Amino acid sequence: MDALVVRTSDEPTLLDEGESALKELIAHDDWLPPEYAKPIAERYQSYALYVDPNARYSVISFVWAPGQGTAVHNHTVWGLVGVLRGAELCEEFPVPGIGLMQSTQQHTLARGEVDRVSPTIGDWHKVSNAVAGETSISIHVYGADIGRVQRHYWDAAKQMPQPMVSGYSNDTSWISAR
Repeated sequence: MDALVVRTSDEPTLLDEGESALKELIAHDDWLPPEYAKPIAERYQSYALYVDPNARYSVISFVWAPGQGTAVHNHTVWGLVGVLRGAELCEEFPVPGIGLMQSTQQHTLARGEVDRVSPTIGDWHKVSNAVAGETSISIHVYGADIGRVQRHYWDAAKQMPQPMVSGYSNDTSWISAR
């Protein structure tokens, strides 16, 4: 990813070549340290694995215990989601206005598959663990330090988007220094 983001800022190229690199990474399930694969009963976990010192991209492991998922949300930057273990259900949504938000389509990502998000190709979705009784893990690559990006989630009670900064489940004070 370092060489790729130095060579280009063209989103289609980043998505195509980044997807190839992510598929290579998730083809083997013997490299993720246990501390970045730990589920917590209260909510899904997003562990920062690497954040580029210039915030050009970040690599995150998402850990989904059975029944866990996100709210409807956006990213504001390009992103890749690759399933390392288990499977994920992705429900896609249109760019919201004010009012009822309904999924336009959904699909399941199986182990080894990669999905794309971006404001240019579709950025609003809801993700959940698609495997009953098991933990699922996905590796995400985003075109920014996603844990510090101002983005939005869909507030179903207010029926409108609300600002958020997601942060990470682990302490990231050391990550950019590596």
